[in-house]
Amino acid sequence: MSGVTQGNAAKGAHRIAVIPGDGIGPEVTAEAVKVLRAVAPVMRRPVELQEFDWGAERWLRDGTTLPKGAMEELRDGYSAILFGALGDPRVPEQVHARDILLGLRFQLDLYINLRPVELLDERLTPLKGKRVSDIDMLVFRENTEGLYAGVGGNFKKGTADEIAINEDINTRKGVERILRAAFEAARGRRKKVCMSDKANALTYAHGLWQRTFAELKKEYADVEATHLYVDVAAMEMVRAPERFDVLVTSNMFGDILTDLGAAIVGGLGLAASGNIHPGRCSLFEPVHGSAPDIAGKGLANPLGAISSMAMMLEHIGEGAAAARVQAAVARVVTDGAVTRDLGGMLSTPACGDRVADAVGKAA
Repeated sequence: MSGVTQGNAAKGAHRIAVIPGDGIGPEVTAEAVKVLRAVAPVMRRPVELQEFDWGAERWLRDGTTLPKGAMEELRDGYSAILFGALGDPRVPEQVHARDILLGLRFQLDLYINLRPVELLDERLTPLKGKRVSDIDMLVFRENTEGLYAGVGGNFKKGTADEIAINEDINTRKGVERILRAAFEAARGRRKKVCMSDKANALTYAHGLWQRTFAELKKEYADVEATHLYVDVAAMEMVRAPERFDVLVTSNMFGDILTDLGAAIVGGLGLAASGNIHPGRCSLFEPVHGSAPDIAGKGLANPLGAISSMAMMLEHIGEGAAAARVQAAVARVVTDGAVTRDLGGMLSTPACGDRVADAVGKAA
C-alpha cells in the first residue's frame, strides 16, 4: 500500500517538491496535499513530499528568490512540483514571482502550458443553454517563447520620446513541439485540433505557425485539423464551445483564451494548469493567483489546486489516482459542497475535506 511522507520515502517513491508561495497559495496547497494523502492508498508508488519556502516571506527575510543550485536540484531530484501562488504587494515589481515562476518555466524548459476547460455542472456556466457535454476542451499554450520571452527594452525611458519594445520570439523548434503535443493529445481524445494565431497581422511570426501546422496536418492525417484567428476563436469559445476539442496557440494568446475558458466553466477558482515538459520534472499550479485580499480568511476555492494536483498525478504515471481525484472534484461541485465563489457556504478546509472524503469513498 502506498503512502505520503515528508522527506526520505521508500526507494522508488515519487519525489514531489511543494512550493506553497504567497497569499492563498499555502491555504489551497494544504488542501491539495490533504487530497493527495487521501488518494495515496490506491497509488502504484509512494510519494515523498519536500516543502520549499520560496516566496515573499523568504525574499523579505533574506532577499532569496531561487537559491543557488535550486534549478538543478528540482530537475534532477524530483518528479514534479506542486505550486501554490506567488504575488505580494510588499515585494517591489514582484521580483520574486518573476524569478521563481518564470525562472522555473524557462530554465526547466516547460514548453507546454496545459489548461483543461471542462464544465462540471451546468449551473456554473454563464453561457445560455450549454450542457456539460458542450464544454470539454484542452488548451495547449506555448510556454517558453512569444511575447513573454522577455526580449526587448526601452530607449529614452521616462522621456516624452520613449520607445518601448517587446519582441515576439517564435522558433521552428518551439512551434513544432507545441503543435505536435496538441496533435498527440487529440489522438487520445476526439481527434480534433484547432490552431489559433493572428497570421493575418503578424505575418512573419505567425506565418511560421501556419507553415508548421500545414506540414504536421499531413503527418496526423487521422486528426481533423482546423484554424481560427484568435479573435474568432474567442468568439467561438463563447458562441459554440462544443466545436473545440484540443486548442493550441501561442504564449500570449493562450494566456488570454484560457482565462476566458475559466470564465465559461465557473471561474478561476476551478482552473487548473500544468507547466509540462513530457518525461521531465514539471510544475502544476492553480491559475487564480495569490489573492492577498482574501488570504487567511478561509474563502479561497481549493478546487483549482486539487485539480492541478490531479494533473500532476497523471504526469507521474498515476492515472487511476488522478481520475479518482477528478471524479471527487466533480462530485462536490454537483453536490454544491463548495466555497462561496461557486455559490456554496464551505470554508477552504471544509471544501478540501469533502473532496478527500469523496476520494476515500470512491469505488
